[in-house]
Amino acid sequence: MQVWAVERPGPIDSGPLRKVRRTVPEPRPGEVLVKVEACGICRTDLHLTEGDLPPKHPGTVPGHQAVGTVVARGTAGRFAVGDRVGIAWLRGTCGVCEFCRQGAENLCPWSTYTGWDADGGFAEYAVVPQDYAYALPTDRPAVELAPFLCAGIIGYRSLLRANLPPGGRLGIYGFGSSAHLTAQLATAQGAELFVMTRGEGNRALARELGAVFVGETADRPPVLLDSAIVFAPAGDVVPYALEALKPGGTVAVAGIYLSDVPALNYERHLFHERDLRSVTSNTRRDGEELFRLLARLPVRAHTTVVPFDAVDRALADVAHGRASGSLVAVLDG
Repeated sequence: MQVWAVERPGPIDSGPLRKVRRTVPEPRPGEVLVKVEACGICRTDLHLTEGDLPPKHPGTVPGHQAVGTVVARGTAGRFAVGDRVGIAWLRGTCGVCEFCRQGAENLCPWSTYTGWDADGGFAEYAVVPQDYAYALPTDRPAVELAPFLCAGIIGYRSLLRANLPPGGRLGIYGFGSSAHLTAQLATAQGAELFVMTRGEGNRALARELGAVFVGETADRPPVLLDSAIVFAPAGDVVPYALEALKPGGTVAVAGIYLSDVPALNYERHLFHERDLRSVTSNTRRDGEELFRLLARLPVRAHTTVVPFDAVDRALADVAHGRASGSLVAVLDG
């Protein structure tokens, strides 16, 4: 089979991601083998490719938003051959530590991740532990479902962490794949949306999705916000988001990677019980709740479809801010 593998992490324009041939993996007990139809392209894949996230093993195959069909099973279990499933970022947890027992498996110190600890979905076939795969509907195209397996789930958890009150004012900093899905979830539930982002394509999409204010990253919204989510992987955005909050507001930082946050001024940024929270991965419950919401809310991924042969160029578009919405690679056959 053909896969995209990280041979040597480095700047995306230097060609660290190469298309190579690998043997089709065999599912072990408790795993299923999936023929991949489509795989979303995530900024986390870029961080892995460029070395912001050091690969856990040589030749890692990124990709953790894969939709496909079960073609083989290691043992009988949740899925049958022919079922449509989704492969997401969270791949495994210990199940017995204090965090797993408390329902916070995203904080498990032994958690593992698709496309980082094990090969992911930038491949014609991929294996996944059946307990960490999602059953997906068959009435929506794979390219529409793929972005929700990471961008959607992380956005949903970020929205929960942002503690947005009903009908509240939400600020979003950065407007890529995860942000544009989160914006729709929030507005569908009555939120008022304020978007600060770079790139005219991203700003145009924010307006299309109903933002009442769209500006540059450093712009101050015209009113104080109840909550904000920082999707941009830039620590210098965090003070802007905190300054935009009303007393008692919350900023959630959504990314797995963030450049250093500059020194904060207590009075200007944190006083009056403003909260700053991080978001770490997700739980399987987050994903299950999200897919139940998608069945009744008008939330759609704005996708740009790219051929499997162009995954490296698509990641370069993400790196250089040339992409808006969600990029999804499709596989032939």
